[in-house]
Amino acid sequence: MSADPNSPSPAADQDRVRIFDTTLRDGEQSPGASMNLGEKLEIARALAAMGVDVIEAGFPIASVGDFESVRAIATEVAGSTVCGLARCNDRDIDRAWEAVRYAQSPRIHVFLATSPIHREHKLRMSREQVIERAVAGVRRAVAACKDVEFSPEDAGRTEPEFLREVIQAVIEAGATTVNIPDTVGYLMPAQYGAMIADLIQHVPNIGRAVVSTHCHDDLGLAVANTLAGVVAGARQGECTINGIGERAGNAAMEELVMAIRTHREYFNVDTRIKSERLYPVSRMLSSITGLTVQRNKAIVGRNAFAHESGIHQDGMLKNRSTYEIMRPQDVGVPQTDLVLGKHSGRHALRDRIVEMGYTLTDEQVEAVFNDFKALADKKKEVYDEDLAVLVEKQMGDVPASWKLLSLHTTAGTGVLPTATVSIQRPDGEVVRDAAIGDGPVDAIFKAVERVTGVHADLHEFVVRSVSQGKDAQGEVTLELAVESDDTSFRGRAASTDIIEASALAYINAVNAITARQARGQSREVAGRPGAGL
Repeated sequence: MSADPNSPSPAADQDRVRIFDTTLRDGEQSPGASMNLGEKLEIARALAAMGVDVIEAGFPIASVGDFESVRAIATEVAGSTVCGLARCNDRDIDRAWEAVRYAQSPRIHVFLATSPIHREHKLRMSREQVIERAVAGVRRAVAACKDVEFSPEDAGRTEPEFLREVIQAVIEAGATTVNIPDTVGYLMPAQYGAMIADLIQHVPNIGRAVVSTHCHDDLGLAVANTLAGVVAGARQGECTINGIGERAGNAAMEELVMAIRTHREYFNVDTRIKSERLYPVSRMLSSITGLTVQRNKAIVGRNAFAHESGIHQDGMLKNRSTYEIMRPQDVGVPQTDLVLGKHSGRHALRDRIVEMGYTLTDEQVEAVFNDFKALADKKKEVYDEDLAVLVEKQMGDVPASWKLLSLHTTAGTGVLPTATVSIQRPDGEVVRDAAIGDGPVDAIFKAVERVTGVHADLHEFVVRSVSQGKDAQGEVTLELAVESDDTSFRGRAASTDIIEASALAYINAVNAITARQARGQSREVAGRPGAGL
């Protein structure tokens, strides 16, 4: 394939920003992000399906593995331009073309440093020599491939007049895209935008190429700088999934795309990215590389569409636009997550109870809310399983004649297990007593027996985790039997403290026995589950 280096490139669509994804090249340079051939192909297919315009598949000269990966992606992935990176030397460029030549739409991306720091300390070249090398590299690439991109490495620290000179020369040599990297993430958004604007205004032949951005996140400004470049006229944005890349990373594709999407009237541009694929592809990359996405990461973080504050939850339930600037479904997140935690309010709690299929009175909701607040002070997050236990507590029909007020146990190697309980009697009197046992739970049961006067045999004792995490509630279910009755009495309770849950479950069963004796009826009674009081 060949091209006339003097022929103008297709003009960039002024109402669209091309998305150039470098996850498989710059992104893979992030420590710990190495991928094998199969994994790279999986990511590349996902990027193409998402609508990425250009996939920078790798640096073919870097290794045999990199070459094979780029060639495989070029051969097997359709729908996107497939790009290979090369330094401005014949060997690199020839290797890159060999890797991408069979792509449906191939591109060679050549680069050469232009800043005084790099010219002096790395390249040991003069300005004239840099221009000569850059032009030669572009011409060699253009001789093979009609689509050639040039990057002046460390453009952000290059003298403005020299940068203009370089850009003009490589466009004249045939470059169809000129990328302006802030290689070390040094510039402020106003500075980066001004640099792009300066090039568009003062490079005579700039209209023959697409102006691209490539920003790093060393100061946390990669996306902001990219957007500043778009405002200034850049029509290609280079980025990575989840913002992975060298050092602090690159501009995050999901943030760039959704910033443009949510402010379409401000930018007057859009992308062709299928945004509903952003979250699934983010999860895929995280799974493949093992690089966890931080919980508070914009767009694709676990907390991006999670609301815990009661005020926020109330607003969301009334109108989602009160606290969300985009729908979670727009980026592939199934739904907004109203996280139940210590900051949640009654409105969110009631809504979740209804979603779970329960119908409670206002009084029951208030009781559940009080228990929920007590539990939320012990746990970071309250799950539906936790909430079910609290709700079912209010749905029980056994009156809490005996109430546990406080509990203290002592146990350990070489220590005699003891339990001290404080219990409120049915008449309101508070009684305290203590007992010893084979273990702390046995000691508790004996102490409760001493206070209540209810003597029963323990037939069953089961402990399970209600939800997930180290702070999960433990649920205790037990069965008591009394000599005077052939009926079993069940007690159930949950708490983040298994010892407390055991005491509460035992008292639940005791209350069932007491209620049965009071009614003089023959029936099996389910005990009331409860959280710590």
